[in-house]
Amino acid sequence: MSLKKHILDLRKRKKKVEMGGGEKAIEKQVAMGKMTARERILAILDQDSFTEYDLFVEHEAKDFGMDKKQLHGDGVIIGTGTIYGAPICVFAQDFTVAGGSLGLMHARKITKIMDHALKMRVPLIGINDSGGARIQEGVNSLAGYGEIFYRNTIASGVIPQISVILGPCAGGAVYSPALTDFVFVVDNISKMFITGPGVIKTVLGEEISMEELGGARVHAETTGNAHFFAESEQECFEQIKKLITYIPWNNSKKAKEFPPKDPVFKGNIEDLIPSDPRNPYDVRDVIRGIVDDGDFFEIQELFAANIVIGFGRLNGQTIGFVANQPLVLAGVLDCDSSDKAARFIRYCDSFNIPIVTLEDMPGYLPGADQEHAGVIRHGAKVLYAYSEATVPKVTVILRKAYGGGYIAMNSRHLGADFMFAWPTAEIAVMGPEGAANIIFKKEIEGAENPEEMRQIKVQEYKDKFANPYVAAAKGYIDSVIEPNDTRSILLHALEVSEGKDVRHPEKKHGIPPF
Repeated sequence: MSLKKHILDLRKRKKKVEMGGGEKAIEKQVAMGKMTARERILAILDQDSFTEYDLFVEHEAKDFGMDKKQLHGDGVIIGTGTIYGAPICVFAQDFTVAGGSLGLMHARKITKIMDHALKMRVPLIGINDSGGARIQEGVNSLAGYGEIFYRNTIASGVIPQISVILGPCAGGAVYSPALTDFVFVVDNISKMFITGPGVIKTVLGEEISMEELGGARVHAETTGNAHFFAESEQECFEQIKKLITYIPWNNSKKAKEFPPKDPVFKGNIEDLIPSDPRNPYDVRDVIRGIVDDGDFFEIQELFAANIVIGFGRLNGQTIGFVANQPLVLAGVLDCDSSDKAARFIRYCDSFNIPIVTLEDMPGYLPGADQEHAGVIRHGAKVLYAYSEATVPKVTVILRKAYGGGYIAMNSRHLGADFMFAWPTAEIAVMGPEGAANIIFKKEIEGAENPEEMRQIKVQEYKDKFANPYVAAAKGYIDSVIEPNDTRSILLHALEVSEGKDVRHPEKKHGIPPF
């Protein structure tokens, strides 16, 4: 056979395999409102940058008639490409081939590209669209999952790992996304659960739809398993590409710097918050008011909204923002918001991203529900995450900083490098109303007009303790600043923190309050 014929033969073979499960299966995939695995990869990566590996891999199963089946690529596509010119590893399960089911060779392809990503220190994107373990391959399928989970764990904190759920992801398969850094879901396409509606009905007698059990909105709003929610696959891919611009390629690098831009907001920052400390406001307006170009990329926007996390830039440098949200539950810390904040703080610390904390919260959410749900354990995660983080850490107290919340939100006592407070800050063990009721209980009860006396004592407490100057007098606050100076103060703090070098005692690893 001549070289030309060999090349024509190769093209013919590739064309056949690239059709995955064939035309009918592709038509079915499209009818479900889904793109094919190959289309998804090409939509995320730079044009013409994708190189595929293991195209001709086939399964080796013999039982239950598998020896008579040909599964192109064994139902998964792996390869490398670039996003904005930088290298990246990717895999995508192909639902048109045996429902994207995971057998041993399917898993081997995934672990191969995972190993490659870890060796080359580049991010890994995994697109999940699979019916689960290939039952005909028995324990080999389970072994495949285990080997993926192991690599997810070893790569954690070394390279960014991104999971995209674009179809079913059920049973043991869900644990790979759960072990990765960011999970993207799309409305009416993504489904994640340990046991499906059928099993739940059989075991518990409960009827629930797939969407209600583990649809995209459930994981974005209720469980917190998803970090980004999109209405369409294309919107999801744009979110991924934007995220990539904010994070470094591995834990030995810093995120790429962009040309500095001034904030879009040109007004007075103090005008963004109400003068009455009892009134709420949207802390995201404050963040947008100080970051470059007003661009704040929020993470887990729909989950535990009483705390806000996300990336922005200051003078072109990626910053991780953690901020109490007074619009929701007055910005208190509870079980979910503690988990959300702690995980993000640890991500930023792993990948050399400085953390700016904006604090305005009355403390931890009280109540038997929270206590019984383990708010002590969950809340401790925030303390642990801030305390162990060695990246530059700067806190600005905007209004309330009461009790345990004051300590938890990156206080000086947990190792904050710089502590600033607006003149509106109230730093105290508890709010003036509650404190006055306890401290002046007898005077209030014995007064001719108890309510009038209570208001007098509340004001007396405010004047003495509910301000930033007591903490500033003790050096717990480095400087009381005007709100309009917040951006320039942060820029200076981050500039002088550039060479920060903090080392904790050597140990195998700590034991966070999981």
